[in-house]
Amino acid sequence: LLCAYAESDDGLHWRKPVLGLFEFQGSKANNIVMGPITIGKMKVNAAHPAVFKDENPNAAADARYKAFFPVTNPKGLLPFKSADGIHWSPMSDHPVITDGAFDSQNLAFWDGVRGEYRAYWRYFTAGSAQDQALGDAGKGNRSIRTATSADFLTWNDQADLSYADAAREQLYTNQIKPYHRAPHLLVGFPTRYVDRGWSDSMRALPEREHRELRASARQRYGTAITKGLIMTSRDGVNFKRWSEAFLRPGIEREGTWNYGQQYIGWHLVETKSAIEGAPNELSLYALESYWTGNSSALRRYTLRMDGFVSAHAPMTGGELFTKPLIFKGGRLELNFATSAAGEVRIELQDATGRPLPGFTLEDCPPIFGDTIERIVSWKAGGHVAALTGKPVRLRFVLKDADVYSFRFSE
Repeated sequence: LLCAYAESDDGLHWRKPVLGLFEFQGSKANNIVMGPITIGKMKVNAAHPAVFKDENPNAAADARYKAFFPVTNPKGLLPFKSADGIHWSPMSDHPVITDGAFDSQNLAFWDGVRGEYRAYWRYFTAGSAQDQALGDAGKGNRSIRTATSADFLTWNDQADLSYADAAREQLYTNQIKPYHRAPHLLVGFPTRYVDRGWSDSMRALPEREHRELRASARQRYGTAITKGLIMTSRDGVNFKRWSEAFLRPGIEREGTWNYGQQYIGWHLVETKSAIEGAPNELSLYALESYWTGNSSALRRYTLRMDGFVSAHAPMTGGELFTKPLIFKGGRLELNFATSAAGEVRIELQDATGRPLPGFTLEDCPPIFGDTIERIVSWKAGGHVAALTGKPVRLRFVLKDADVYSFRFSE
């Protein structure tokens, strides 16, 4: 149960520096930053922390990096600090969060928009017959709990996450963090766990012999499957969670379609595109080969900037209306993609749905292309500053197009 360190300049090529901090197999010539240490009577599990750089302007220099490490005797999450992310020391002589499962990645971060620390960890909610049926050994439903803190030591306002109209499901890691291009939005990539049981399809999946071997110890080790979802929130407790997989297990091959695959790392990384002249993209990392081989493997996936979901319409067309909103800025920027024959047009309306003069659909020439940042213009130009502070509704008319995001800018 060790935590090791690697670094990269581009998110593709990684270095494992020799740090000389912990002995492993008779040598300190390794990149380990935390080992199985004991603090008092507490035994530290160093296997899966979620290290973050603390952007709190009041954070001490020796605590610029922080993380939770699970401990036993007593059970809970122990806060650690570091000046450089490599040399770590405890911030407390006792765990500061004690109610939870803690057997997967437990994370926290500084929320600069709300001015507080927020933590998320794995939890079991029990009670209903459905919870018990979904749970493991009567523990209940695998779920996620959150709390807030002013100092990273005292945690308050514990709450279980709520998902509006999403079905109750088994969730492991949560991978929640403010999205760096829109920090008022919290984006999470929870792991969905589902036990499909034995069937012809299950036996047709990769590595059947090893799958059956795992199942001989405990059936779910052979018949459960995991994959990544996506969810978003504006308050940290109430989330919109899409039921469709965000990261599917993918084409069948060794090390895939098993319990432990597609645990998405924490969090997104902005990286350069491999295509010359293309804008930066988002990289995310996920596990595979969890059970077989010498170690788990880490695979990188990419998506377009802000390209989590889109409003899509076929060539026959479709429309989207926003709620009335109030904005600041002088221009409307659009992240979109069309085919060569597709298009997007945008109409600005008042709060009641009446088109605003100069910003009607007829005033908007067809917009086509594929870019993360296009200034929208109408026949009279692209300046919308006169509408600042007034309730405005946007009407999108699409043909063979996707709209990923929009924003008003100066």
